[in-house]
Amino acid sequence: MVRLHINIDHVATVRNARGTVYPDPVLAAQLCELAGADGITAHLREDRRHIKDDDITRLRQSLTTLLNLEMAATDEMIAIAERVRPDVITLVPERRAELTTEGGLDVIATRVQVEKTAAACAAHGIKLSLFIEADPRQIEISRELGAQQVELHTGEYAETRGAERAECLAKLARGARRAAELGLEVAAGHGLTRENVGAVTAIAEIEELNIGHSVVADAVLVGMERAVRDLREAMDRGVARRSSTRDAP
Repeated sequence: MVRLHINIDHVATVRNARGTVYPDPVLAAQLCELAGADGITAHLREDRRHIKDDDITRLRQSLTTLLNLEMAATDEMIAIAERVRPDVITLVPERRAELTTEGGLDVIATRVQVEKTAAACAAHGIKLSLFIEADPRQIEISRELGAQQVELHTGEYAETRGAERAECLAKLARGARRAAELGLEVAAGHGLTRENVGAVTAIAEIEELNIGHSVVADAVLVGMERAVRDLREAMDRGVARRSSTRDAP
């Protein structure tokens, strides 16, 4: 089974739009757990546009599954992670002007900060994941820098169609294969929905998905529990394609 981590950032986005205390992202996270999510992802951005520091503290106290803290590789965020002790840290690129994360982290250009984060993770027993493009060099350097996992950026795949999407998918498959060869766990995420997730989970090396915006969008219409369960069913259909491919003559 491919692990499903739900990103609850945009529950906080709705809350912050009116400056209220509801909807509570921590309650949303608990509902996701009850619906079968294997973990919860939350991105504490430097500008605190959605998830707040208190949300992370309360998530750490209340979750029964796993807390994956997405963050930039800054001294401030490393200090917060050392205090909160999430199960996983996923380093992501971050620009204040962007609407959402626009691509993978360049681990070569940010090597010094990645190394600093890796040292903190090793000291506190935290798993380190790096959100990167499915580029062989980025994958190889991620392993060299001490990551246990890479999360491959699926945004370009999600935004394209036809032959261009097929090429993006092939690139993801090649990247996943290379990461697995190096002993890295392989995750994927960004822009994934019930409609497009199947082809990604059909990639044999993919072990985990991090999905948020589409789940929260579906939950507005059908509720959080059904949104998570529907997504899981779509993922399972993709995983079933692995078996059919292996069994084909």
